[in-house]
Amino acid sequence: MKPSSRAVALIAAALGLLLMRAVPPARAAGGGASPEGALPQGTLRLPPAHRPPPPRTHVTVRAAPRAPERRLAGRPLPVLHPPHPALRAPPPHPAAHPAPHPTPHPLAPRPVAPPPGPPRPDVGTVTGLPLPRFAAVRASQVYLRAGPGFRYPIAWVYHRAGMPVEILREFNVWRLVRTPDGTEGWMHEATLNGKRDFIVTGGRHTLRDGPGPDDRPVAILEAGVVGPILRCDAGAAWCRVAAGGYRGWLPRADFWGSLPGEAVRRR
Repeated sequence: MKPSSRAVALIAAALGLLLMRAVPPARAAGGGASPEGALPQGTLRLPPAHRPPPPRTHVTVRAAPRAPERRLAGRPLPVLHPPHPALRAPPPHPAAHPAPHPTPHPLAPRPVAPPPGPPRPDVGTVTGLPLPRFAAVRASQVYLRAGPGFRYPIAWVYHRAGMPVEILREFNVWRLVRTPDGTEGWMHEATLNGKRDFIVTGGRHTLRDGPGPDDRPVAILEAGVVGPILRCDAGAAWCRVAAGGYRGWLPRADFWGSLPGEAVRRR
């Protein structure tokens, strides 16, 4: 029995639908690109791993993470700002603040200080110490020169360390001194020190254990013996001295190394 025309039409429609699902028809010319997955006839389909990435329409820029703030002694770092013109203080009012003294012109004449007065004969012009005063020879070989300078000839050479000398004048680094025998000349300040020593003069004298002629004798001192002065009271006739490991009292008139009535204390 032959199928009817209606059945044939239904079978044809079903076959056409199956064919369209298997191979989608391409768009007409000029209709734009084919849908995703549809390629023109004769085109090779690339594997998914080799497909080029789709073009990006925009780029998103993200801020870098903020670094943690460093702190000094538990406080954040100070922030420095440039000076702002509006924060500057206005100029002071002339009535509230007096005007500063004008700066003198560099070429203007400067005021001349008054000349110093005449040098005092009782004060050294270099050290300001009183004159005359006693000092001691520092070394065992000291030159006494005829003038205040190395160009002046040597008058005497002294080989007695600790020998007292009397300073009479000062000139730069030179001192005019008087020695125990009365000779005057110039010695360099580096050859002297401020120690108070004595030298026995006028022969042999007795060192006693007290400041009196009736006190027990301690030692006999020959002329030229040198030693330190330990104590001399102002106006006293006896002084406590040391010589050769012995200590005692000696009349001020028996040695040379102190001014009349001068008070001396060992440093």
